[in-house]
Amino acid sequence: MYELGHEHISTEWRLFIDSSKASLKAVLLHNGNEKPSVPIAHAVGLKETYESMETILRVIDYRAHNWNICGDLKVVSLLLGLQLGYTKHMCFLCLWDSRDEANHYDTTE
Repeated sequence: MYELGHEHISTEWRLFIDSSKASLKAVLLHNGNEKPSVPIAHAVGLKETYESMETILRVIDYRAHNWNICGDLKVVSLLLGLQLGYTKHMCFLCLWDSRDEANHYDTTE
């Protein structure tokens, strides 16, 4: 922030994390969008895992700044340590295999 000519006040910024199969990115976004976004981390080749995000947070010293984190639901789920959901089991409450058409019948007939 010093190099950009801004005083850094942690409460004025939020950390946006985005991941893909190829990379993991972290950008500081100003609350109110009055100041430009600041890219602070980019890791190529890391998989979308809790360990990868934990590494990024450790490297940028997240605990010292304690920014609010924003991202898509997949990123939030990974950070919270939740198991990622897939369409085979639509809901954690049921173990119904939605692809098992042989054992399920159509109730609309």
